[in-house]
Parts: sequence; C-alpha cells; structure tokens
Amino acid sequence: MFKRMFVSAVVAGGVAGFLAAALHFAFLQDRLLLAEQYESGALIHFQAAPAMGHDHAAGESADHDDAANGEAGHDHSTPQGAVDGDGHSHSHEPSGGSLGRNGLTVMFDVLVYVGFAMLLIAGFGAAEATGRRIGALEGILWGLGGFAAIQLAPAMGLAPELPGTPAAALGARQVWWWMTVLCTAGGLGLLAYGRGMALAAAGVALLALPHLIGAPEADGYAGVAPPELAAEFAARALGIGAIAWAFLGWFASRLWSDKPA
Repeated sequence: MFKRMFVSAVVAGGVAGFLAAALHFAFLQDRLLLAEQYESGALIHFQAAPAMGHDHAAGESADHDDAANGEAGHDHSTPQGAVDGDGHSHSHEPSGGSLGRNGLTVMFDVLVYVGFAMLLIAGFGAAEATGRRIGALEGILWGLGGFAAIQLAPAMGLAPELPGTPAAALGARQVWWWMTVLCTAGGLGLLAYGRGMALAAAGVALLALPHLIGAPEADGYAGVAPPELAAEFAARALGIGAIAWAFLGWFASRLWSDKPA
C-alpha cells in the first residue's frame, strides 16, 4: 500500500509540477520579470504631478502634446523606458529568465507538487478506508479542495505578491497561513464527509474562523509596481494553481484506481 501511494504521488506530482511550470513560463514569468524591473528602479511607475499653474524655467520647454493627453508630471527620462499613454513607464516586455533560474523554477514546482500529491493520495487512502470510492470526478474535487485550502483561502487575506511589495511580519503571516490551511481543509472535510447538521455547521465555522480573525496587514499600502500589474499577477497565479491542482487530483485518482489515463 505504501509503495503504491508513494509511486502514485511521485508520478502524479511530477507531471503536475511540469504542467505548473509550463503555465508559469507561459503566463506568469513575463509579469514577474517586469515587476523586478520596477523593484530595481529600471522602470518607474509614476512620480508626483506638479502643482497646477507651474511655470517652466528659461530654456525649459513644455511638452504640450503630453499635457493634452493627461501625461504631465510623469517622468519621461526613465532609464531604459518611456512613458506611454496611461502614465506607466515601459521599455519592452522582459525576456525569459536565465537557464539556471528557469531550471530551479521547474525543480521547485515538481518538488512542491510531489508533496501536494502525497497529501492528496494519503487523503484518498483515508477516504477509501471509510468505504468511499475515489474516481476521476472525486479526484478533481479533491484537487480543487486542495487548491482552496492551500492557495485560494489564504489568498483572501495574503494575496500573491510581486517583488518589492511591503508586507506584515513574516512570522505573523506564517501563523495565519497555517491556521487558514488547516481550518479550510478541516471545514471542507466536515462538509464533504460529515454526517448531520452539527458537523456541517462546524465545517462552516472552521471555514470562516481565520477570515473572522483576519490576516496580518502591513502598516500601509505601498509598492513600486503598478497596481494593475499586481492584480494581474495575483489572478494569473491563482488561475495556474487551480488548473494544476485540478489536473493533479484527476491524474492521481487515475493512478490510484489503476485505470488507464
């Protein structure tokens, strides 16, 4: 039994990890590299606009075209970049990272999803021990449950962050993250497998508890990258996680039930 669980977890987690890495390179890598340019100062999001009625000194010309387009007060001498019509400074879309960095990304994703697969397949074994059958549909639901517990629910308080984003103290964030993961997993388990209204109510209470307590917050909102980029990064990161977890649950369930993929 243990060998079957271990082999299934390694195979399913490895394949899901490669899928997650491929999605990362396709949809997230360029956003991450662009954010790092803002963090390093190679790109600048905006600067404070001057007061109305500002007089230009002798020898200094005003850019009337920019003023007409609402761009006055933005830095047009940003290193490696220029300001476009929305007031954001861009040079070009960053190219992919180095080979070593990309290799570490793939290795990290594979190792992480192998660990996720071990947790998932251990859950399969516990469910089957109570007489529950794990098929392809159940596997997908288990995978989405894992995504909800480990990524989605914590992101409601601690969203995926770009480099250079201020955050609360690391220890407090780790404590809240673990509490949220455990409460969400426990709540979903009670809702899915509990019998009676009392257990269902306990499951709902567990789901709500960490969010009623609230995640630790930084002293204020700040950051060097545009908020639009931060929102896009968070949405893509969660989307990739949902796809990879659903695939992991489906593939692990097929291996677990010894059915052909």
